[in-house]
Amino acid sequence: MSDDRLPLFPLGIVLLPGEPVPLHIFEPRYKEMVRVCIDDDRPFGIVYASEQSLAQVGCTARIERVAARYDDGRLDIVAVGEQRFRVDEIHRDLAYLSAEVEAVEDDAPDDDVGARQAAIARHMKLLEMAGEEPKPHRYDQSLPVSFVIGRNAGLDLADKQRLLEMDSEADRIRYLSDHLGALLVRLEKAREFRDLARGDGHADGMPDLGDME
Repeated sequence: MSDDRLPLFPLGIVLLPGEPVPLHIFEPRYKEMVRVCIDDDRPFGIVYASEQSLAQVGCTARIERVAARYDDGRLDIVAVGEQRFRVDEIHRDLAYLSAEVEAVEDDAPDDDVGARQAAIARHMKLLEMAGEEPKPHRYDQSLPVSFVIGRNAGLDLADKQRLLEMDSEADRIRYLSDHLGALLVRLEKAREFRDLARGDGHADGMPDLGDME
């Protein structure tokens, strides 16, 4: 395989830059791919594979460690997302897919400090409601904040893929802030409903279930 071609690993997940992902490698073709990546110290590309198609934008993943090796050649690895890419041309001459790709970069830096802080505040509130302790230092990484928030923001796969493909940090932050705001409202209503359900059973003040959609 040419050095300018990226090994591809189609999966039913969306990986963001900086996001760790544990993988169990059991298919022979991907055991071979992982061996090549370890031997050559090179990344592979994770692309979201839906039932209909293969996404055109993915994220490179570098193997951080091999967590376990099994006698039959299976592997448990932990990889970390690095760089977004766009698939230009796919090659099928190896046991696994590979592709010629180009890096995806943002058009302009984010300069909307207010929107960024609002998104962080909403994300921290979401983590609190989920029973996690918010850690402000997690947002001070070299990565764009949107990719830190997007890892656990309650996005479905389609929305996470949309986030990955956006080429503006300001747009990603606004997108996440709107999403988190709506999600928090729904969670607050659900919590109020649970509190009422644990009470004396009176329906006074019970929210309209149609509003919880």
